[in-house]
Amino acid sequence: MSRQKILIVEDETVIRTSLKKFLEKQSYIIAEAASLDEALQYNLQDFALIITDLRLPGPSGTGIIEKAVEVPVLVMTSYASVASAVEAMKLGAADYIAKPFDYQDLLSKVNNLIADMTRPAIIEGMLGSCEPILDLMRRIHKVAPTGTNVLIQGESGTGKELVAKAIHKASHQSDNNMISLNCAAIPDTLIESELFGHEKGAFTGAVNARVGLIEAADGGTLFLDEIGELPLEAQARLLRVLQEGEVRRVGSVATKKVSVRLIAATHRNLKELTRQGGFREDLYYRLNVVKLTLPPLRERNDDITTLANHFLKLNCEQLGKPCLSFSPSAQDVIQSYRWPGNIRELENAIERAVILCEGKMISPDLLSVDSESAQEPLLKSTLVNDIERPMAVDEDNLSLEDYFQKFVLEHQDSMTETELAQRLGISRKSLWQRRQKLNLPRERSRKI
Repeated sequence: MSRQKILIVEDETVIRTSLKKFLEKQSYIIAEAASLDEALQYNLQDFALIITDLRLPGPSGTGIIEKAVEVPVLVMTSYASVASAVEAMKLGAADYIAKPFDYQDLLSKVNNLIADMTRPAIIEGMLGSCEPILDLMRRIHKVAPTGTNVLIQGESGTGKELVAKAIHKASHQSDNNMISLNCAAIPDTLIESELFGHEKGAFTGAVNARVGLIEAADGGTLFLDEIGELPLEAQARLLRVLQEGEVRRVGSVATKKVSVRLIAATHRNLKELTRQGGFREDLYYRLNVVKLTLPPLRERNDDITTLANHFLKLNCEQLGKPCLSFSPSAQDVIQSYRWPGNIRELENAIERAVILCEGKMISPDLLSVDSESAQEPLLKSTLVNDIERPMAVDEDNLSLEDYFQKFVLEHQDSMTETELAQRLGISRKSLWQRRQKLNLPRERSRKI
C-alpha cells in the first residue's frame, strides 16, 4: 500500500479530471476508473484510499467496499440524502460527501481517512516500524473484532503464532480460550481424533470418549498452524465445521453445534497446493477470507537491529548477565545476513551468543552465522542462482537496479506481478516500490 496513492472511481470525465488535478496538487498519486469493473482491474490493496461515486454505469459504487477489504472508501453522490448516507455507511463506507462538494472539505476528509489508515495500531509483543509490519498491525487491528476466518501466510520463524495470539486477544472471543495445534506435529492417523474427538471404542485403543480441540475451543479461537499438512479426510470434516457450525466425533452419529473462530497459518502456497490436489479448494476459499502475509526478516532491514537489541536485552536479563553490546563487526553481520530462519533464527543466535560471551561485547564468531554469505546482496544472489538470465550481461559491472530493470522489462509481458516477484526473490510490495523508484510502471491493461 502506498500512503499517497488514491483511486478515483467516477464516470463523469469532467468531475474525475478536476478531482484528479486537485489531489495531485496535494502530492497524492492518482489512478482513475470510470466504472466498478474498471476499478477492479487494479490491485485495490495498493491504495491508501478509494473515492467512488455512488451512481455508476453498471454496479453501484458501493460494490467496491467489500472488495477493498481494509482500504477505506469515501463515497460521493449528487443525490444527497440522509438515507443514502446511512446506507453507504452501513455497507462499510469510511465516510460520505455530497456533490457539489467544497474541495477543502473533501481534502480534509481525504487527509483524515488516510491518516487513520496509515496510523499503526500497536500490537503487544510485536516489534518493528518498517512499512510491511505497520501495515500488518493495522490489518490485525481491523480484522480482530470481526470474527471472520483468517489465513496467516509466511516463512517459518516469522511469527505466525504471535499474530494469531494478537488477533485473539483483540477479538470478541478473548474471554475464552485460544486452542492451538500444529498440524505437522500430529500423525495422520491421530489428527482427526485430536481435532474432532472420538467416542469410546471408535478405534483400537479408544478406551474412553475424548473431547476434540474444536469442541474445546467452542466460544473461542482455534489456531491451526501448518494447515497445509492437514490430510484430505480431515480437511473435509473441517469444512463441515466451517459451513454448518457443527462437529461430529469420530465413531459418533450425533453432531454438536459449535461456535469457533478459525485462524490458520502456513508457510506453503495453499493456492498452488489446491492445483496439485493436496488441499481442498472449497476449504481454501473458506479459510482465505482475510489473508495476512508476514514479511521475512530479510525484507525488514529497518527492524533487524531493533529486534536484535530487544533479544539481547531480554536474554541478558533472563540469564543474569550484565548488559552486553554488539561489536561494530557483529552489527554489520546481523544487518547483512539473510536470516533464512527469520526471527526464530535471530533469537536463537543471540541467546547462544549471550551464553557463550565471556566479555562485555559480542563478536561475530559468537553469532555462529555464515559471515561470507552475509555479505552477498540478497537480490543479486537470488537472480544469479534462481533465474534464467534473459540476456548475456557483464555481471560484475551491472548494478542491482540495472539487473532488476533488465529482468522486469524482459519478462513482464509473459509474467504476472506475483510471478515476477517470486522469481526475483522479493515481495510483490517490494516489486511495486522498485517499479516506482525506477519509473517502470506496469500498463494498467495488463493482468496483475
